[in-house]
Amino acid sequence: MSGFLELRCEIIHGGMEQYLTPMGPTKLHVNPIFEIGPLEPRYSEWLVFEGISVDESGKQHYLDATVAYKRAVLNCIHYLAKFGYTPEQVYLLLSCCPCEGRISGIVDVPNAVATLAIPTAIFDQDVRPKKGGIPTQGVSVRRYGDVAKSTYDGNLPITVNQCLCHTMTDISSNTTDIQDSSVHGAQAVEETVN
Repeated sequence: MSGFLELRCEIIHGGMEQYLTPMGPTKLHVNPIFEIGPLEPRYSEWLVFEGISVDESGKQHYLDATVAYKRAVLNCIHYLAKFGYTPEQVYLLLSCCPCEGRISGIVDVPNAVATLAIPTAIFDQDVRPKKGGIPTQGVSVRRYGDVAKSTYDGNLPITVNQCLCHTMTDISSNTTDIQDSSVHGAQAVEETVN
């Protein structure tokens, strides 16, 4: 799962006092406001998980939307873990994918209902429920050429910062000679300091 982030901000001098209402003992106790970008992901198929305000032990919490939303998220995590993802992977996925959380109902006293919708197009496999059960192949990794990679086998020469030891005068000199002279230059500097 690769992705990118473009972030731009503008600092408004005195903006907190001008636009935000303090919610605590100091002027710094404010909640941020922000404007989302003009482009949004457009998905047409969503898988929705529901949670009600009954915790893991079976205790009913009167119209507690926090418990309901927690249950919706946990239902999603447990469901997607059946497709080969670890619970930690699903948790991280939910923190960055374009999911939609909603308070779906508070009229069913004593239950609050919350839902979490995730787009099915973000997965490399079909995660929708279907006849035949859950596929056994698990998660497959797709390789894309969008990230530069470098390998190091341990046999490459070590580069020494030339600015710290001496001025490099001959660009065509051998790398070993540069390393040796850099080490000697560093030793000379160390002896001068001591």
